[in-house]
Amino acid sequence: MNKKVQLQDLGNKDYKETWDYQEQLFKQIVDSKIQNRNANPQLPTPNFFLFVEHPHVYTLGKSGDMSNLLLSEKQLEAKGATFYKINRGGDITYHGPGQIVGYPILDLENFFTDIHKYLRLLEEAIILTLAEYNIIGARSEGETGVWLGIETPFARKICAMGVRASRWVTMHGFALNVNADLGYFDNIIPCGIKGKAVTSMHVELGKHVDENEVKEKILRHFQNLFEAVMI
Repeated sequence: MNKKVQLQDLGNKDYKETWDYQEQLFKQIVDSKIQNRNANPQLPTPNFFLFVEHPHVYTLGKSGDMSNLLLSEKQLEAKGATFYKINRGGDITYHGPGQIVGYPILDLENFFTDIHKYLRLLEEAIILTLAEYNIIGARSEGETGVWLGIETPFARKICAMGVRASRWVTMHGFALNVNADLGYFDNIIPCGIKGKAVTSMHVELGKHVDENEVKEKILRHFQNLFEAVMI
């Protein structure tokens, strides 16, 4: 079992380019698992963790509803945004500047074989990170991601999640609103859930938040929860 995870911060990168790169890493892991079937001894399969910030883009999961995108193609162009229908779970979401996106591309057989546990631990890494800023994040039953104020009329989502897994290899991941322009969420029904708002760390704290500091905290909690070693 290889618990080493190769960390790569891609900076600001086009969504489609990053998606293609994820697919490349995903295939690399799957191919090594297939080769290991007949190998003796077996070679360790690699794991990756990508941080990235995307230019304005909307993505729709494989079971998502197109009607949750409230813009036409021309309106998308006018806003300088792109749109992709992709192969993760979940419905529609937005990515853009000021948002920390994390893509763990892991062979879960190096850690545990439980996709629900995987999602809950990703949520926990974000919840523990937010707690360091005195923001109380929580899970909302039946709704993946991290929320604030779920027991109040002002429930709001601060971190969206959507993953794909095949042969116990994961891709896609989470998007935490740190300093994001929340106006872009007005053009969709986020995650297909009506009547609940979206928020950011910036809005909750009333100040700009150091994104590199947030990344460091996320990584620390991820390492502890997954008993991983970042390299």
